Amino acid sequence: MGSTTTVTVRIPTRLKNRLNKLADATARSRSWVAAHALELYVEEQGWQVASIRKGIEDARAGWVVSHDKVARWLRSWGTRRKVAPPSCA
Repeated sequence: MGSTTTVTVRIPTRLKNRLNKLADATARSRSWVAAHALELYVEEQGWQVASIRKGIEDARAGWVVSHDKVARWLRSWGTRRKVAPPSCA
C-alpha cells in the first residue's frame, strides 16, 4: 500500500453503523473498509471524468453521429431491413 495519511470525514451515524457492521462481517478494520471504498470510488469517478473529457474532445473534433442516424439504426434492429451502423464523419 505504501505510505498512508489520515483523513477526517464527517458521515451520518447510520452510515458509520453500516460501516462497522461490514467491517465486522468481513473481519477487516473500519479504516480498511473505508479506504477500500474510497479507492474504488475514486478509480470509477476518475475513469468517468476521463471518458467525458474524451467525448467532449471527440465532439469538438467533429467525431459525432447525429441522433436521427442513431435512432434510425436502432429502429432497424430486429427487422428484416437492418440498417448498417452509422459512422462518424
